[in-house]
Amino acid sequence: MIPPADSLLKYDTPVLVSRNTEKRSPKARPLKVSPQQPGPSGAVPPKTKLPSTSCVTDPTKQAEEILNAILPPREWVEDTQLWIQQVSSTPSTRMDVVHLQEQLDLKLQQRQARETGICPVRRELYSQCFEDELIREVTINCAERGLLLLRVRDEIRMTIAAYQTLYESSVAFGMRKALQAEQGKSDMERKIAELETERRDLERQVNEQKAKCEATEKRENERRQVEEKKHNEEIQFLKRTNQQLKAQLEGIIAPKK
Repeated sequence: MIPPADSLLKYDTPVLVSRNTEKRSPKARPLKVSPQQPGPSGAVPPKTKLPSTSCVTDPTKQAEEILNAILPPREWVEDTQLWIQQVSSTPSTRMDVVHLQEQLDLKLQQRQARETGICPVRRELYSQCFEDELIREVTINCAERGLLLLRVRDEIRMTIAAYQTLYESSVAFGMRKALQAEQGKSDMERKIAELETERRDLERQVNEQKAKCEATEKRENERRQVEEKKHNEEIQFLKRTNQQLKAQLEGIIAPKK
């Protein structure tokens, strides 16, 4: 027989319920698998439905019913045989508690649970130790105290589920913001590249206009120099012509005197 996964919760000896799982007696009590692991991330664990403590007079029977409600028996099939294993209702001794502590330390070491920080393995083992086994031991001795611890357990599970939901939503929000920032960064880089290209084009146009301006200025200076030289030559020609005309006029006037 292959038993289910090992747990810190104490169970009774497995019992064979049926050799053919499809031909069970209609009067047989329905079986449920004990939810040993915490619920899925972000899901709020449902509250456990408990039997009324006022309708049961036998404390032992009352404790057993409460145990079955808190920690349902687990079942599995092996070679078409249905096996069931209920939670132990035997009171625990001091040695059992010491052994539980040793088993907890051993499993933490074997499964290499982290001592600090978030660790699912450590959370699972401590959940089996406190939320299952210790509640079982307390419920056997005092049902009311066990119910109170059950309320504490449900509250802890709901708080952790709320934290998980908040963490997942914050991670999703951070991822969205990171993607938006990355997209914005790409847009800004593309815009910067476009502005750089535009700047280079404008610088090229400025250089071309400067070159044209310098060429035009040089050409105009040369033309002005040529025109000034030509103008000076004309002035000199006109002066010489004026002097010659004066000389000729004086030559004509002088003999008449």
